[in-house]
Amino acid sequence: MQILKPIPIGIEDFKEIIDIGYYFVDKTLLIKDLIDNRAKVSLITRPRRFGKTLNMSMIQRFFENTKESNAYLFENLKISKEGEQYLKYQGKYPVITLSLKSLKQENFDYALYQFEQVITSEFARHSHILKSNKLSPNNRKKFEEIYTGNVSDKTMFYTSLKLLSECLNEVTQEKVVVLIDEYDVPLENAYFCGFYDKMVNFIRSLFESVLKTNSSLEFAVLTGCLRISKESIFTGLNNMRVYPITESVLSQYYGFTQEEVEKIVKEYDLTERISEMKQWYDGYIFGENEIYNPWSIIQYIASAKSNNKISCKPYWINTSSNSIIHQLISQSDEKTKKKIEELISGGSIKAVINENTVYSDIDVNNEDIWSFLLFTGYLKQINSEIVNDNTVSELVIPNVEIRSVYKNVIVRWFEESVRNNGTSEIFDAMLSEDTEKMEDEISKWLRKSISYHDTKENFYHGFLAGLLTGRDGYEVKSNRENGNGRSDITVCEYSQRKVAVIFEVKPADSFKQLEEKCEQALKQIEEEKYAQQFIDDCYKKVISYGIAFSGKSCKVKIGKTLYYK
Repeated sequence: MQILKPIPIGIEDFKEIIDIGYYFVDKTLLIKDLIDNRAKVSLITRPRRFGKTLNMSMIQRFFENTKESNAYLFENLKISKEGEQYLKYQGKYPVITLSLKSLKQENFDYALYQFEQVITSEFARHSHILKSNKLSPNNRKKFEEIYTGNVSDKTMFYTSLKLLSECLNEVTQEKVVVLIDEYDVPLENAYFCGFYDKMVNFIRSLFESVLKTNSSLEFAVLTGCLRISKESIFTGLNNMRVYPITESVLSQYYGFTQEEVEKIVKEYDLTERISEMKQWYDGYIFGENEIYNPWSIIQYIASAKSNNKISCKPYWINTSSNSIIHQLISQSDEKTKKKIEELISGGSIKAVINENTVYSDIDVNNEDIWSFLLFTGYLKQINSEIVNDNTVSELVIPNVEIRSVYKNVIVRWFEESVRNNGTSEIFDAMLSEDTEKMEDEISKWLRKSISYHDTKENFYHGFLAGLLTGRDGYEVKSNRENGNGRSDITVCEYSQRKVAVIFEVKPADSFKQLEEKCEQALKQIEEEKYAQQFIDDCYKKVISYGIAFSGKSCKVKIGKTLYYK
């Protein structure tokens, strides 16, 4: 019986994956392409959890000159078959590797302190160079200050990467490879926490010193989710090659290709599930390559390898980039909401795509939302054209998994926005039996919210329940058993039992049908005796409403009001 390799869920260290024998999708030809491209600085942007960190670990293990050789890690992998012209670089360079994903603090001082911990740890990793007499006295002094934490001038951290590269170059006589993972995380966090300008100045100084005028640099690779504008942090950095998701070069190394997924499912005897997996997790287009979400694939394989009857479900929620999208959607106008409704319904939209992000412009230009959704993995580009010097792209939701995120996350943000802006007038109109006022207010909030075509009744039901939730002293329940069936929504004053309100919700195909649907709803309440339970529970007054929705319009009719005797 064949023993299946374990699935590396959450394992981002290439050495650990190879040493322990986890299943590994071979992306080592990325190393070959980096060597062939000869870019001094490479910036690779991909959505979260698409393999950036693991690939950075792989690059480090290949190029880094360590006491014990890492060559065995690459035996039988694709790069090992490419010949001496590539293998001569193996284990040749000192490597500085840094991840900025932990820089998510509430103010700049805390963020700088966290960076100090990260950079001190990297200095400690290279502390063996202090034993060398090749290190100049001045650099030795600065190195020891950072390594020991006795820094007299905090601005030293602004140029700390350059210092470390110079020290390594002095001792080894080899230029240095610099790897910076998730470079944009501290910038996004700083934008939301109100210290963006300070963080921009820090990151600009850090990057310019090590990437721009650094004679000790062999090459550098940066990864992130978004491409931050050159004017923001890459000023004057003319030696940088950018590989966005729209670029074909390197596109096959992040996420899984069709061939790679077919190989995985065959390995774990899940070939019969590939059609479902394709609907759920495929659909991304990087350059000219069709790509599966790797995080979701390995999560599903890990669940299904012992039970191949398990259905696909959503695994990927891009939590690291949700905040920016949440804000953009919360600020969106009627035009934006209509486009999102069209996307969720399976349609496409056209939008101008800007590959250079400047966070300070986000509040000004609401169209930025489509660029953010594309580059963070919530949309895919199926066509593009140049119109008046702008790239205009046709965009769709990539797959079932992301469509579920729109339904369950983005729609919920709209509902929260509605509730947070106050809906007391609807509640008061309900209690005073003012149906005209209820219609006006509910329609107003409908125009501010979002719906989609395939689940009309569920949407309207949840939307109305959300509007009515939150009043002190009242309890809102959905699908409660009353009489002979289940009423859609009930609102009960649970302490004094003065009033209970019953809603039956009906979708209508047109505005003309609203009246008829309201009558049907009221008839259902009466025939199914939904009110009787509340009378039996000694509620002094039970109000019944039939409410019908069509698009962004609604009609409210009141039925018989019952009183406890």
